[in-house]
Amino acid sequence: MIRFCSLGSGSSGNALVVEIGATRLLVDCGFSMQELERRLSRVDLTPQDLTAVLVTHEHADHIGATAPLSRRYGLTVFTSPGTRLAARDTGFAHIQEIQADAPLEIDDAWVQPYTVPHDSREPIQFAFSDGDHRLVLMTDAGHISPHMIEVANAAEALLLECNHDPAMLAAGRYPASLKRRIAGGYGHLPNHAATDLLHRIDRSRLRHVIGMHLSSDNNHETLARQALAEGLGSSPSDPEIATQDYGFTWRTTAQA
Repeated sequence: MIRFCSLGSGSSGNALVVEIGATRLLVDCGFSMQELERRLSRVDLTPQDLTAVLVTHEHADHIGATAPLSRRYGLTVFTSPGTRLAARDTGFAHIQEIQADAPLEIDDAWVQPYTVPHDSREPIQFAFSDGDHRLVLMTDAGHISPHMIEVANAAEALLLECNHDPAMLAAGRYPASLKRRIAGGYGHLPNHAATDLLHRIDRSRLRHVIGMHLSSDNNHETLARQALAEGLGSSPSDPEIATQDYGFTWRTTAQA
């Protein structure tokens, strides 16, 4: 069984907790130390309960206070060589560089880092397994690659980016350069890309689909839900959405 929860998801900060057996992994730490500790307490955890930290890429809403967290609590940080080189604060207590598509074991957890198209130094996302169940985190990608479809196939839980609605982004207040970055092939996934991915994967084991990394300026929960529901062939009320303020509460792959 895999247990997982989000401490917050969006451009103001991201953090996910994945629990497999006695292993608790924090994926990204896009908050200050104080804010991370507050959000962990909401799910009855403290930093001392964490086994390690995995970092997807060096953007501030993902790497945040990773280095201070690592130093204060002696945590090992797992990330790509490119992310380590691009990080502003590299004073980690322990660092282990990992390669995309080279699976690793962290105590009870099997972890698969995989590549995504995003405008950072060497971005990776992660799939997790306990040997029987599979959870896939898939955010911060500019387009759906064949490899992403392969990784998402037959997952039981899929945490899938629904960053923006293209029409809202085009009409919004962002400067033209930022709009081009977000909408480009190395920016963020629009709602319709999530629909497309769900149409193209094996969904036979899929039990949880949660929309992630919604833009507060260029998306609405109703639009993201509709996109996910279209991909799943379900009611718009069925898909879940992670929020910036609260993420989502504990879920498990064992739930039907």
